[in-house]
Amino acid sequence: MCLIVVGWRSHPDYPLVVAANRDEYYARPTADAARWPDVPNVIGGIDLEAGGTWLGISTTGRFAAVTNVREPAMAKGAHSRGELTRNFLLSASPAGDYANRVDGSRYSGFNLLLSDGEELIYCSNRDGQPRALPPGIYGLSNHLLDSPWPKLLQARRQFATALQQLPDEAGFFALLGDQTIVADADLPKTGVPLEWERLLSAVFVKSESYGTRASTLAWQHSDGTVRLHEQSFGPNGQALQSSVISTSL
Repeated sequence: MCLIVVGWRSHPDYPLVVAANRDEYYARPTADAARWPDVPNVIGGIDLEAGGTWLGISTTGRFAAVTNVREPAMAKGAHSRGELTRNFLLSASPAGDYANRVDGSRYSGFNLLLSDGEELIYCSNRDGQPRALPPGIYGLSNHLLDSPWPKLLQARRQFATALQQLPDEAGFFALLGDQTIVADADLPKTGVPLEWERLLSAVFVKSESYGTRASTLAWQHSDGTVRLHEQSFGPNGQALQSSVISTSL
């Protein structure tokens, strides 16, 4: 994932709400969001190259999502970051216990959000020890939790408004579809060329070879319903498959 906004116990009827964009090269093989064939209680996409996932939610109340930390000069980790999310979704460990067992040295820079239904844990191998998050709205892109990047600040503001409109989902997909390019003076400096900083400054990224592959809204309702709604995209932002999976705990 390259942008995740999470509402944790910020709505009386929806204890967990997640809006996220996955940015990736279009050529990387991917399975769209669905129940996993081997573990049907888990819902999410699958990275067919490394076998993990960028975001998933389960009918047992578990949730996991990961973003990379943009650090082009660093050596690549030995393991895919997508296995962090997959392994958590397949386990029964409390989120805090799982996060504390993660060996961050095996991976390139990552930010990991984990929930077992009782806690929301933030874990990063670039930001100290894992920690439980109090109720609130949080944002991640390709730096650390709640880094004040322009697109993340705007997405959090729009998320707070959309949260009050549930079960109407339109506001979330509007924020995930924002293609506004940030002015050069406000761009973060992450070590990539200026043209890439511009491209990646939008919430919704599009080009011929790289961009937002999926926009996902996932939530848990207090009545036990779990829902994941994902729209996938191809080169230059062309809309492809739309998937909606809804079930009860």
